[in-house]
Amino acid sequence: MTQPSIEERTMPAVDAQALQEAQARLQARQIDVVRLGYSDLVGAERGKDLLVRHFARTAGDGVAFCRSVHGTSPLGDVVDIEGGLSAGLPDMLAIPDLATVREIPWEPGAAHMIADLADPGGGPGEESPRHVLRRVADEFATLGMRPMVGPELEFFVLEQSPGGWRRYGEGPGHVYTAGYRGDPDNLLIDWLRQLDAYGLEVVSANHEFASGQFEINLWHSDALDAADRTFRFRTAVQELARRDGKRATFMAKPFNDEGGSGFHVHFSCWSPGGEALFDDPAGEDGLSGVARSAVAGLLAHAPALAALLSPTITSYKRFGPGTLAPWLIDWGLDNRSALVRIPPERGRGARLELRLGDASANPYVGIAAVLAAAALGLRDKLEPPAKLEGYGYDVTKAARLPGDLGSALSALEADTELTELLGPRFVAAFLAYKRDELERFSRWVTDWEFREYAQHQ
Repeated sequence: MTQPSIEERTMPAVDAQALQEAQARLQARQIDVVRLGYSDLVGAERGKDLLVRHFARTAGDGVAFCRSVHGTSPLGDVVDIEGGLSAGLPDMLAIPDLATVREIPWEPGAAHMIADLADPGGGPGEESPRHVLRRVADEFATLGMRPMVGPELEFFVLEQSPGGWRRYGEGPGHVYTAGYRGDPDNLLIDWLRQLDAYGLEVVSANHEFASGQFEINLWHSDALDAADRTFRFRTAVQELARRDGKRATFMAKPFNDEGGSGFHVHFSCWSPGGEALFDDPAGEDGLSGVARSAVAGLLAHAPALAALLSPTITSYKRFGPGTLAPWLIDWGLDNRSALVRIPPERGRGARLELRLGDASANPYVGIAAVLAAAALGLRDKLEPPAKLEGYGYDVTKAARLPGDLGSALSALEADTELTELLGPRFVAAFLAYKRDELERFSRWVTDWEFREYAQHQ
């Protein structure tokens, strides 16, 4: 049987005139290269650089990538997700979202554009993290609400030393400082300016608690826009660090003697007309029933959320008493030891902060998980338990989160309501990828094991 030619296959396409107009606008701004990028399962950017003078032609039917890129580990192992390795490593297509074009301030003549992923025969790439977020955000449209998200991410900056990579600007007590004291090369102020010029709506930056640890906050916006900006932010910080001879890592907990890096998600709901739906001056604690049900949804699905927001083996070494990372399934008013914190602002500032996530989480997946759990709480009109009073971590007051990645993955698989919202194909790919990660780790001899056993056994 004769196979159809590439021209005869049914493929999703971008409007040809829109592509030509986008190409002309880029050329008028002296942009000669577009970096077309998208998120893989774990939030790493994959992409290609496209010459602008061929952009409309190259991107017209989508740009082909091997589908198994989604299932490629950080060290290059190819995990067999559905439609990948065992299917013969077929293609998927990257379709440029023309509305997302941004000039890259530190790459003269270059711009960045986010791609949506599609199957060659038509239809979205079901395991694409950006598609997963869109899918969940649509649930809020049926509820007559707009989900708003404000991301906060921490990260470590490392510098080279004769022994390898070490924490940059080593020194204690620099939390909430700015300038040369904790940042001897004054990196942060330049990065803040570059990220602002990139259109990421960053608002502030400071040294965090640990040596070499920093935080940059992004302004809140609609969920997809917030995730797009967070995805670009992580890649941009890593690129800027490389440019400056450093390394930036969003690893959950890189060091035994310091705490980890969080990805805190501020979340609220608004009406289509711009009314803040979490605020109710007459409600308990000034919160509406919408806010309380959203909190309850996050608590009800917290074990499954752990797999998506704390997605690595190392993530679970960040938790525990005294860490300011949550350990129990609880909530409290302006309480940083709780899983869900309600900041003190009300009115238009009324919101919740989920403190479960660490900086290694995929922004699209993490935000989709928050929205999905909240939507389920709203659908079922759930009520949260009693609030945490005082410092947390008392296991007699609330249930514990999963203590390791394997337990969290089992909780995700068992939470059929949540997985249905996220999409079965995505969840299957995520579970396959992460269980392969656990299996590979189980065979690896660590430095702890060598130190513990080699001398006496």
